[in-house]
Amino acid sequence: MEMQTPKPLNDLLRATSRSFYLTLRVLPAAVRPQISLAYLLARATDTIADTEILPVEQRLDALQKFRERILGQSSAPLHFSELAQSQGSAAEKSLLEQVEASLSALQSFSADDQKLIRDVLATITRGQEIDLWRFGSLSPKESRPAGQQIIALDKSAELDDYTYLVAGCVGEFWTKICRAHLFPHAKLDEEQFINDGIRFGKGLQLVNILRDLPADLKAGRCYLPAERLEQANLFPEILLSPAAGSKFLPLFHEYLDKAESHLAAGWRYTNTLPFGQFRVRLACAWPVFIGVRTIEKLRAADMMELRQRVKVSRREVRGIIFRSLLACSLPFAWRKLYDAKAVASGGKLA
Repeated sequence: MEMQTPKPLNDLLRATSRSFYLTLRVLPAAVRPQISLAYLLARATDTIADTEILPVEQRLDALQKFRERILGQSSAPLHFSELAQSQGSAAEKSLLEQVEASLSALQSFSADDQKLIRDVLATITRGQEIDLWRFGSLSPKESRPAGQQIIALDKSAELDDYTYLVAGCVGEFWTKICRAHLFPHAKLDEEQFINDGIRFGKGLQLVNILRDLPADLKAGRCYLPAERLEQANLFPEILLSPAAGSKFLPLFHEYLDKAESHLAAGWRYTNTLPFGQFRVRLACAWPVFIGVRTIEKLRAADMMELRQRVKVSRREVRGIIFRSLLACSLPFAWRKLYDAKAVASGGKLA
């Protein structure tokens, strides 16, 4: 029997997920409710972590209580009214007000599905907590003193760990839930398939980090590791200064190369899916293509342009969706959409 996402939660999903809602809607009904609920719960925890108007200790406490409820370790009601009232977005306010409904929906799934959802949320919230501990000393954006030091990650391993905790684990979850419900008997290289799913998620997160670099620096945080900055004779406060371009751009492009390599693994992952799973293929292909297009724009940007948030336009997204829909049932046309080998070495969408 196929499960449906309850209408109130579906409405909430539409309001909070924006462009990702299209990806969720194209998924097969057998996995859409589980992935949608996991997304809603992750958005709720992310909203808590990002509520800068409240003290870090209060957010960490709320995250811990929420995680305990998700994991079934507590039945204490969640009181997020202050958190909800602190939201500038009506959708995020509603998201926190309806956490009990989301938690109730979790109970409707099989024990195996519940475990997968709980496992991925436990990993995501661990990443969010580490972020709060790392950057917790920063003042809210509105009151941050001019010249306050920017905090950077220390080692490259910390960046790799962070991209797994908040996104790579989602690729792993996505893989396992789809495998269990849609193609349990397909003969695949399981280890490679899961590893590519993890790299897919990490690549998307790395694209977000590189795209959001100006906003993060303004907020006082830098996800580019200090050890790499020091090697390039850079420090966070001058990263986007036009005078630093000759030192910064080569390093920035190295990270773009890494993101491209991860997305190439994501495209390999997409094409490892049984060809008949065209809905899942589309749901995977769209973020790959949008990610690659974002990288192209970042690679072409000069220092002044990088000071602004580079983004793919809605028109470009519609074009990606249209071309992929036309090609999804034609193997030759589908594989021409993306040259994985070229992209891994800095190439482009066809």
